Amino acid sequence: MCVGKCSRIVGPCLLALGTLSVAANILLLFPGGASKYLVEGHISKDATTMPGIWGGGIAVLLAATHITALGWRCAGCSDCGTRANAFISAVLSKLALLGAAACFVLSGVGLTNGPLCFYNASKHGTLWGYPFLDDGSQEPDTRTGRQGHTVTVESDAIPDPPQGSILHLLLSPSHRVENYLYDRHTWSICLEPVGIVAWNVVLFSLLLLISATEMVLASLQILNGCFGCLCGFCEGK
Repeated sequence: MCVGKCSRIVGPCLLALGTLSVAANILLLFPGGASKYLVEGHISKDATTMPGIWGGGIAVLLAATHITALGWRCAGCSDCGTRANAFISAVLSKLALLGAAACFVLSGVGLTNGPLCFYNASKHGTLWGYPFLDDGSQEPDTRTGRQGHTVTVESDAIPDPPQGSILHLLLSPSHRVENYLYDRHTWSICLEPVGIVAWNVVLFSLLLLISATEMVLASLQILNGCFGCLCGFCEGK
């Protein structure tokens, strides 16, 4: 396949995926379409890190814009591109690959940790925290509740890497069996926001799928750009 033709396929696909990534991450910040949880600071750190915006979004969209412009510039033109354009395309594709990879890893961590929600903990009463993390990974704190009463609140501390990583989820049999992803009956532990567990699972899973596809397409465009640097463009030949 010619360099220009490949770019005309990869570019628009990356544009669509980058836009979807941004939209998915924005939705993570507004559970159920409500903005009050973001204002109150009751959004998980995995969502507020916004990997789908800067990683799977902006980094990919920058590359996609150049790739698309380069590809359609080559349409019906025998002298459409230069090796410099192909080199820039390869460099931006590497940036997109890194951004998509970061989005993939952070989305996996967010999916593993579960959402921040208002739930009934046996030890500390009703509180905001991460109910699906190991008990040892959270530390209680106290804040003023919505009705003026003092309630115990879990801190937003991120667990130690060995327990909060995707590798730990995949390799530890006991953690795998007890993980909330494999037991939907535990999802009802979150009282607020309503449906936050399903919201979190669907959107982080979507980000995983999007970023994985972006990595494949970005890798393809890196090879395509390198081929263009070495051999030039074949449009019209």
